[in-house]
Amino acid sequence: MARVDSLLSILAQQGANELRLGTNKEPKMLAFGAAKRLSIPTTPEDTLRELLGEILTPEREQALKTQGRTEVLYEAAGIGTFQVKLSARPGGFDVVFLREARRTSAAAAAAPPPAPATAPTPAVAFSPIAPLQQPAVPPATAPSTPVATAGPPPAQDHTPTPTMQRLLAAAFALRASDLHLTDGQPPLVRVDGTLQRLGDEVVDLATVVGAHILQGLSADAGIDAPGTGRARLHVFRTSEGMAAAIRLLPPTAPSLASLHLPVPLEDLVTLPHGLVLVCGATGSGKSTTLAALAQEALRRRSIVLSTLEDPIEHGLTASETSLVRRRQIGRDARDFASGLRDALREDPDVLLVGEMRDPETIGLALTAAETGHLVLSSLHSGSAASAVERIVDAYPHARQTQVRTQLADSLRVVVVQRLLPRARGGGRIVALEVLRVTHAVASLIREGKPAQIASALQSGRREGMISLERCLADRVQAGEVRVEDARAASNDPASLSLYMTKREA
Repeated sequence: MARVDSLLSILAQQGANELRLGTNKEPKMLAFGAAKRLSIPTTPEDTLRELLGEILTPEREQALKTQGRTEVLYEAAGIGTFQVKLSARPGGFDVVFLREARRTSAAAAAAPPPAPATAPTPAVAFSPIAPLQQPAVPPATAPSTPVATAGPPPAQDHTPTPTMQRLLAAAFALRASDLHLTDGQPPLVRVDGTLQRLGDEVVDLATVVGAHILQGLSADAGIDAPGTGRARLHVFRTSEGMAAAIRLLPPTAPSLASLHLPVPLEDLVTLPHGLVLVCGATGSGKSTTLAALAQEALRRRSIVLSTLEDPIEHGLTASETSLVRRRQIGRDARDFASGLRDALREDPDVLLVGEMRDPETIGLALTAAETGHLVLSSLHSGSAASAVERIVDAYPHARQTQVRTQLADSLRVVVVQRLLPRARGGGRIVALEVLRVTHAVASLIREGKPAQIASALQSGRREGMISLERCLADRVQAGEVRVEDARAASNDPASLSLYMTKREA
């Protein structure tokens, strides 16, 4: 077994059919031409040789030198058969693994039996918590002969083991936001932003999570923990062995009122159409705010709410006059872009898109917002101005003018949030930056002047806007946040100091 089998396992789990490797290149994975996520750094030649193992025999290496290329069939145990193409280039060589498509049942029945010397392609192994990406389906050659899906069946939510249920119950009891597990070490929980031990018991990750999760480099899944709540599981390999990060989620979406936001946002759910972005770093509560907005929309309006999540997180409850349709990436939709295309045909009033990750998803979200839908989504961004620029910069320079125009027409509100420890009583409190796209702000976006958005924020209090620094200063003055924590969360400490000086005066 070659080390590359771990990458081929990910390829199978994500429904891809092609893996591209090369000396001093980042590995790439494709599903019938469409790029799939694969976060692996550049591969030096010695690392690539280790990955290939027995695939790169001395004979094949000699063929590379003399002929410039060679091909071989490689069978990865439990994954499938791959056509491997090796080609030389100046300074190294490239390798392409192309997964052989399975034949349809009709074609298989009509085909002659294989020669005895040819080993049959083994069935693809299915891990119930494989990465949550549904396999891509190659186009059918004829309507009457459907082509079988390449890759494993779509992933399902993970059923927690008794040990995991016990750890989750203890973490929920401490009001933890995250549970961290490392093989051979005691568990840790994050409470109010600070890590602390959850007892001294050493974790055996195979027992806690399940041995089947230890295949591959990483995997994601949702967890329903009876009696506690829902959680989001990410299992991954490290230099010290396997580890898991588990985000704990409440069983139901909170109300907007329970979030104690410094600026009211209830009016956002009554918008007839447009894009509402909730931004911030990982762990800043973006998903919680989105879920609260969606729940408020269900409470106030008679709507069809369609969600695309990776995985499904907070519970949402529909009123008697509303309808909720929830789809999980990898289980119910291949990816955000294809799920969003589907959603536009499902008569939605409000769309909740867990994250705008790529230009295609961004473009579809903008189109949906322009065509009469209210779109709620999240973005990793530290300020309202950088959120605008991040969307624009996702596109080639030739398209950026068009995207700015679309964004100016469809964007309604950008909410940027930070979670800070409370000065008294424990827990955490949220600070917001809220940009409402008025006519003046839309002009700044359209003209490519994001630097002036800060001025619009400072002068837009009457329109419901607030800068992050002003919100932090308000929290400090109210005794809710310590000065040092506010400075650490600020984008502009000088502006924060100025706001606090004005309030003291």
